Amino acid sequence: MRPFGFERPETLERAAGIVAAREDRAAPPPLSSAQFIAGGTNMADYMKLGVMRPNLLVDIGRLADPGLRRIAASPDGIRLGALVRMSEAEENADIRIGYPVIAESLQQAASQQIRNMASLGGNILQRTRCEYFRDISWACNKRDPGSGCAAMDGFNRQHAVLGVSDRCIATYHGDFAQALIALDASVETQSPRGGRTMAFSELHRLPGETPHVETQLMADELITLIDIPAKPWARRSHYLKIRDRQSYAFAVASVAVVLDLEDGAVRDVRIALGGLATVPWRAQEAEDELKGGPLDERTAGRAAEAAFAGAMPREHNAFKISLGRQALVRALLETRDMRV
Repeated sequence: MRPFGFERPETLERAAGIVAAREDRAAPPPLSSAQFIAGGTNMADYMKLGVMRPNLLVDIGRLADPGLRRIAASPDGIRLGALVRMSEAEENADIRIGYPVIAESLQQAASQQIRNMASLGGNILQRTRCEYFRDISWACNKRDPGSGCAAMDGFNRQHAVLGVSDRCIATYHGDFAQALIALDASVETQSPRGGRTMAFSELHRLPGETPHVETQLMADELITLIDIPAKPWARRSHYLKIRDRQSYAFAVASVAVVLDLEDGAVRDVRIALGGLATVPWRAQEAEDELKGGPLDERTAGRAAEAAFAGAMPREHNAFKISLGRQALVRALLETRDMRV
């Protein structure tokens, strides 16, 4: 690991200001010479591998603002501070009862030790586990813009079939993000230019021609809050994760569903897919297929076909289309059958 500087500011303003004062402050966050850390679980891994080489780490884990560590439930919804630990959120009674898809997505992520350290804000910004991104001997447009994508013609079993481009097919590997997509969450951010709010579904950027630009954030911009609006039907929500082994493994395919049923008919539905796309993926075509009609194996199958109509597989990951369809059907029927 290369030498690096370390600062632990006490205020949000000071933390953002440290990065804003650097010459490369306009660079996309992954390429900035200064990096924010909270739990640091993802950053430490990539620094050891030489994938990320910041000159300065800015530790925001001890910022004085108590709102960053608060879970606040109200009739309007639930607000999660960006520094809330994953384990704190998964164990919260309001989340378990009112938003089970959140608790399930967090329970199935990483190990208990990592969930005790990792922050919610850091988790949604985690970077891909693409083998070619993690090994600096391979070409990777996400790690080294313009160098190429070794995954295209390499072993690409784990790679994305949705949202891909001719520059990148790396999968977004998180779990919690799919729950936030399905719940219509938004995030609040803070930078020296002030605060802003954006829909969570707009936070991550498709790779397109610039895979290294992964989110809408600037290098000196921090997520401070995750806001989930109240939906009475959020209690009927579920996260299904298919993986190669039952613990401490990333999804090969996952589905988050939030379902509003009335007399057996789908009044409204939100579906997000993980392990299958380059970003947290909302399956809006599948939602449109289901709205207004009954939910059974036949209609769920039609929705699954719609969800993958635009899939673009490579040599080793074509199985993900069939697997993703089956996972979506199963998740829909399991959510339908929940007791709420």
